[in-house]
Amino acid sequence: MAANENPKLLVFLGNTGARYARTRHNAGWMLLDREPFCDAGNWQQKFKAAWTKFAFSGISVLLLKPQTMMNLSGESVQTAMRFFRYAPDEVLVAHDDVELAFGRVGIRMGGGLAGHNGLRSIANSLSTRDFWRLRIGVGRPGRGDLHDHVLGRFSPEEETVLPRILDETVAILMDGLRSGFVEVPSTNILPPS
Repeated sequence: MAANENPKLLVFLGNTGARYARTRHNAGWMLLDREPFCDAGNWQQKFKAAWTKFAFSGISVLLLKPQTMMNLSGESVQTAMRFFRYAPDEVLVAHDDVELAFGRVGIRMGGGLAGHNGLRSIANSLSTRDFWRLRIGVGRPGRGDLHDHVLGRFSPEEETVLPRILDETVAILMDGLRSGFVEVPSTNILPPS
């Protein structure tokens, strides 16, 4: 896919509340705890979200962390987009993805919703699926309930490599913003076992 104009609004999905901290469904929020995002200051409350301006390498973007529950994320995204007059293709949503194995990440424009309530809310609020997605693989459970899986915490084995996955995911995003945004096929960050 050819290079596109970079996203201007970076949305990081997660659920509020201590019971959801460090769960798979909050993988998007976890990116904000990594360099260089963890140094972003001047967070403000508006749009049913925490948001701030973030600049690096001559590039300026807005970071948005919706404070609604996941299934209402679209309310926050739509309000911020209207305020800043962004089009859907100027938005990137960072989210967990059960269709990608743990340790895999990818970037794409549009596509299906894969049963993700946050993506569904955003697509419904924007009346389109044509926005960028930064997909963070959390895999499907071998057995058991999918809902429990995404709202569950990473296993101890996953937690040991999670910082590396998150750091490399941020690096992929930053490289795209610096060099011109393109789709990145699902990439395995972890070495083959």
